[in-house]
Amino acid sequence: MIYFDNAATTKPNERALSKAQDFLSSRYFNPSAVYREGFELQKELKGAREKILSLIADSARFELVFTSCGTESDNTAIFSAARRGNAVTTLGEHSAVFASFAELKNRGIETRFASLHADGSVDVSSLLSLVDEKTSLVSVIHVNNETGAINDVNEIARRVKEINPRALVHVDGVQAFGKLPFKIGKDVDFYAFSSHKIGGLKGTGGLIKKKGLKLNPYLLGGGQENGLRSGTENVFGIKVTEFACEEQFSSRETKLAAMKKKREVLLSLLSDLFVPVCKDGSPYILTLSAKGVRGEILLHRVNDRGLLIGTGSACSSNSKRRYSRVILACGMSEGEADGVIRLSFSDQTTEEECRAAATILNEEAARLKEELR
Repeated sequence: MIYFDNAATTKPNERALSKAQDFLSSRYFNPSAVYREGFELQKELKGAREKILSLIADSARFELVFTSCGTESDNTAIFSAARRGNAVTTLGEHSAVFASFAELKNRGIETRFASLHADGSVDVSSLLSLVDEKTSLVSVIHVNNETGAINDVNEIARRVKEINPRALVHVDGVQAFGKLPFKIGKDVDFYAFSSHKIGGLKGTGGLIKKKGLKLNPYLLGGGQENGLRSGTENVFGIKVTEFACEEQFSSRETKLAAMKKKREVLLSLLSDLFVPVCKDGSPYILTLSAKGVRGEILLHRVNDRGLLIGTGSACSSNSKRRYSRVILACGMSEGEADGVIRLSFSDQTTEEECRAAATILNEEAARLKEELR
């Protein structure tokens, strides 16, 4: 098997799993318990929280709430912040944000959507034109999960606050967290991430929020996470996240350079049937439009040969919509959008796999084109 769908999920980091194993097999206690073993786990959670937060934010300004995933983090931030007036986002958002904005509209909040450039990055001028004195929330994705385009979220947040200092800024950082050199700036209010995108486990994520900002929790009960998310903490998942983050962030620049090389190798070997959607985005994502070929059919053809790729967001695979709304918002025709596929990399991806993937893609795309003649 050759795996090129790491933007959907990554293989769990074996070293992180091994280091955290004790919290699954023997230190399995409820961290809310009042006996010593439970109290010790509370200290472990505190240490993990401080460590992860320090990697990406100023702990004097921000705090971290553990959640189950990036979607929960996005939803929590959006429904806590957008309480009045209008809310602004982009046409390139993940469904976790896009669907939340549809619900905001149902709740009487005016929703506004900024246009995209051809590579999937937000048109900042379009976004800023939508912000006014009644804007309560602006939500911008950091790395577009379908194209890999990178948005300068710190600069966008700064410019939003120049127009309306009271507007809150949320960033979906799921595809950027631990991958790009980045620290959350002072004008960002919320930042969401997910563990399983960097070698952690599904079912674990986080929302980094500015201290003093009110969250409206979904889950009520035991008052865990300082009352912001009730429910027994997933200690094992959180510790795996901590150890995966340590490894990912400590070698981030090295991995970034390696990813650029792998992406270039694969791209250089592809036939002229394939056109990249975003040339200068995240090195972890390579999205292509295959001329005259249906991406979904190509996906199944290469899957039969042991190559696993994507056609966009895995969270949207249950949608009945044939064409990606994000890709269409980039200005592609339906014919071009029909041929879009996505390959995404991890540090476990090898150059040999890049070469093999290019060969399989070239051969299967050529066969499909021949069959359509």
